[in-house]
Amino acid sequence: MKSILKKWSQLSLVKQIIAGLIVGIILALTIPQAAKPVVIFGSLFVGALKAIAPVLVLFLVMSAIAQHKKGQQTNMKSIIFLYLLGTFLAGLIAVIASFIFPVGLTLAKGAEGVTPPGGVVEVLKTLLLNVVDNPVNAIVNANYIGILSWAILLGLALRNAADTTKTMISNFSDAVAKLVTWVIKFAPLGIMGLVFESITANGIDALLGYGKLLALLIGCMIFVALVVNPIIVFAAIRQNPYPLVFKCLKESGITAFFTRSSASNIPVNMRLCEKLGLDKDSYSVSIPLGATINMAGAAVTISVLTLAAVHTLGIQVDLPTAILLSILSAICACGASGVAGGSLLLIPLACSLFGIPADVAMQVVGVGFIIGVLQDSFETALNSSTDVLFTAAAEYKEWRKEGKKININKAA
Repeated sequence: MKSILKKWSQLSLVKQIIAGLIVGIILALTIPQAAKPVVIFGSLFVGALKAIAPVLVLFLVMSAIAQHKKGQQTNMKSIIFLYLLGTFLAGLIAVIASFIFPVGLTLAKGAEGVTPPGGVVEVLKTLLLNVVDNPVNAIVNANYIGILSWAILLGLALRNAADTTKTMISNFSDAVAKLVTWVIKFAPLGIMGLVFESITANGIDALLGYGKLLALLIGCMIFVALVVNPIIVFAAIRQNPYPLVFKCLKESGITAFFTRSSASNIPVNMRLCEKLGLDKDSYSVSIPLGATINMAGAAVTISVLTLAAVHTLGIQVDLPTAILLSILSAICACGASGVAGGSLLLIPLACSLFGIPADVAMQVVGVGFIIGVLQDSFETALNSSTDVLFTAAAEYKEWRKEGKKININKAA
């Protein structure tokens, strides 16, 4: 038994997760009733990550800003620019793909009891109210906009604090990060439970009826991940970007795919940034921020489902309106974290651009819920892996300007 555990511990986390995935699929297909208790592993894993992630974000960002020395350079401007550029281009690609491969919908109910925002103003209002949310309430409800704002303000207020105080905050940050590494060790069991639950609860029948729509959604996200993002990274670092792209997809995208939560994947991304040798002052802020505003996958979802509704109703769309949809989907995607239900509940807002009635738009949201098992997994994998990718690209760009050697193959 000891030898088996030793060999297991020597495997990389990705290989352990793949093993958990395979076991979960086998159990779901062979003995679903007998193996039903394994569902608890998935619930416990995601619950533990969601519980610790808000506290981690608070202390990481607060500690990073408090420890920051005047005159010390960070790459936050470049990182934020890449986040916004990537989200806009993802929405634009989705719009173009939807025109090339138009998809109609069999409209479905299933979104009863949820209320979408009434407009962009309401989305922005929600975000602003979340910024000034009570800090304890923000942590309890995992309001990351509020957590980030309080962490930044507290960090700035502690810039002139005594070194002992800064050390204490840093020690708390390290302790919470250590707790996260303990939780991540149980990822294979958690993934096994999540996969088992997904297969037994939803099956594949519900997804087959929306095969074309899923193919378009997933195809756009894969194109963004493997074509658009590498072009952006190449423009920044002027080197082959694919070793870095594949590293981020492998070590961040896979776990995000199964947890389906960018916030829960923050600890994984922090560890990957550390492995890539990035500046902690930058990534301790950019990774939590990316989980909030870097939403390329959400932009794809909003654009594709909105234009699917447009094609279903036979509405003619001109080029300026299509470009406006790209901009609107990017803005909505950045605000997705401030709206309960995420990207799907922002679809009616985009549908209103074409005069689509609210009841029809909510049926489109119902379709989103049906395909959400795969749609949300791919969306989160793209969003979360891109957080690390653009953080690394911004820093490597500065290295290139300073004449430092960038060995991506070694890092990746």
